Amino acid sequence: MIVVVIFMVIMAALAGWWLSRQGLADKPWLVVGVGSQAELPSHPTAKVGLGAFLVVAGSLFSLLVSAYSMRMEMADWRALPMPTVLWFSTGLLILSSVVLQTAVVAAHRGELDGVKSGLLAAGISALAFLAGQLLAWRELAAAGYFSAANPASAFFYLITAVHGLHMLGGLVALCRTSVRAFALSATSPPRAVGELTLSVELCALYWHFLLLVWLILFSLLMRWADDLIAICRGLLT
Repeated sequence: MIVVVIFMVIMAALAGWWLSRQGLADKPWLVVGVGSQAELPSHPTAKVGLGAFLVVAGSLFSLLVSAYSMRMEMADWRALPMPTVLWFSTGLLILSSVVLQTAVVAAHRGELDGVKSGLLAAGISALAFLAGQLLAWRELAAAGYFSAANPASAFFYLITAVHGLHMLGGLVALCRTSVRAFALSATSPPRAVGELTLSVELCALYWHFLLLVWLILFSLLMRWADDLIAICRGLLT
């Protein structure tokens, strides 16, 4: 339970920060304008929708983290040897998130070529990350760690599969955004450019979320969080 509380606190803090950036607490009736032409703040509903989805997805991962942390305390739990390829796949996911952020910066600057290259690099890095996860599965299976043989292996396959499915969903959105980006040119109307910028921002936000979740899951799988859990339990007792 300690792990899930920490995870939920982190997610709640990030959600609160993100919602504050959207200006959802603004009072539009207090906006002062010239005559009846006062401009009310507009916030894309897509951002609010994505924020709601991330809260639901964060709750799902928090349940997985909670189940994992409780199950690992039982007598039949045998820790897995983590495949080395997970280090490389983690680096690829970090790279994918970074290049997507550079695409956001390029979109705000109106640099269409930078957006295209960032989206392409992010997609390739994400696919390589998923390939690394499959290689990790193959390595563990070859070593005899099947899902039914050990609760630890079952949780490993479940956690990485759920995260991988979220990655695949993000890749679908990323592909659609890439198609839109490569269809635009320097003479495209401002509205189309604005829609592309919004799409890139949503993809980057989703990728940052997946990276944060994976870093937490990775620390659990590597047992780095054991000392932190022990410290928290000591403080609570």
